[in-house]
Amino acid sequence: MRVVSQKVGAWIAKLGWVWVDGQVAQISRRPGASTVFLTLRDPSADLSLTVTTNRDVLDAGAPELREGARVVLHAKPEFYAARGTLSLRADEIRQVGLGELLARLEKLKKLLAAEGLFDRARKRRLPFLPGRIGLITGRASAAERDVLTNARRRWPAVEFRTVNVAVQGPSAVPQIVDALKVLDADPSIDVIIIARGGGGIEDLLPFSDEALCRAVFGCRTPVVSAIGHETDAPLIDYVADVRASTPTDAAKRVVPDLTEEVRLIGQARHRLERAVRNLVDRETHRLDGLRSRPVLARPQVMVEHRATELAALRQRAGRCLEHRLAAADDDLRHTLARLRALSPAATLDRGYAIVQRADGHVVRAAADVAKGDPLRVRLADGELAATVDG
Repeated sequence: MRVVSQKVGAWIAKLGWVWVDGQVAQISRRPGASTVFLTLRDPSADLSLTVTTNRDVLDAGAPELREGARVVLHAKPEFYAARGTLSLRADEIRQVGLGELLARLEKLKKLLAAEGLFDRARKRRLPFLPGRIGLITGRASAAERDVLTNARRRWPAVEFRTVNVAVQGPSAVPQIVDALKVLDADPSIDVIIIARGGGGIEDLLPFSDEALCRAVFGCRTPVVSAIGHETDAPLIDYVADVRASTPTDAAKRVVPDLTEEVRLIGQARHRLERAVRNLVDRETHRLDGLRSRPVLARPQVMVEHRATELAALRQRAGRCLEHRLAAADDDLRHTLARLRALSPAATLDRGYAIVQRADGHVVRAAADVAKGDPLRVRLADGELAATVDG
């Protein structure tokens, strides 16, 4: 072990001086001691290192340094073999100013936007009436009181699962991330609210942390950001599914107003009843109109009209038949008259006779018979037998 520790220490001793950026988690100033101990934390990872420096170096670079501040320090890594710990020895410390903080936040904002964390297309709609709401906020804070009071005033039956965390300082980000994981894994939670009251940019700095933004982006449950006041805009506001201007506004966005919903239901029922009445009245008028038509008011009228038409048609048919029979009778009489005029009987009636030989042939010329031939003479009334003399 000693050999390994010596080799690790020798390798670290070869490292040069480096610039380190981090957040001060703890400051230890011992009265009368010239050495100051700092615990420097990486805001984007659960990692911290001990930093030792001279009191004069701290007073020269950051005399008002407090826990939670962001610093940039020039330090050299050191390995303490007896304990197997790594630390930094700083010879220069600079507290990061507000302008530099804003510049870094703007750079991080552009990076996250380029990766699609702010894309509106991926933002989910909040449920109309969540069965249970997850709340991440400070313990006994005004933000917690505002959310719970306003939500229960709007919908008394609403349920909450509250997780109290640190909302500023070096431990805020890991606690909020852990709370997000717990609530997101709870199947009874329909929406998560992250709430904090107002404060300065440095106080709200944890809510612009890259690790927290990515944790919110990875949640399967819709997340509502209610950080600070209307003018405050930490990066979590752009990643969350819904951004509320205040914790009170978050309660109004997540929970519907029972009184308003009852009023809207009453209006909807009134509109529905009016629409049904109008439909029934319209159909009643239409039925009355149909019933008032003659064909339904006096159905026999249609039969009477058809009977009248049938009688008229029968009369026309009778007249046509009589006319055609009369015409046919006239034609028949004329034909009979012509037949009678042309018949042999009519000729006989005028005094003519028909002479036939014994074989029945009609004699048309004297040469058709010879002397002594018997003849048969047909008259209009009867017939005579004769013999040819010459």
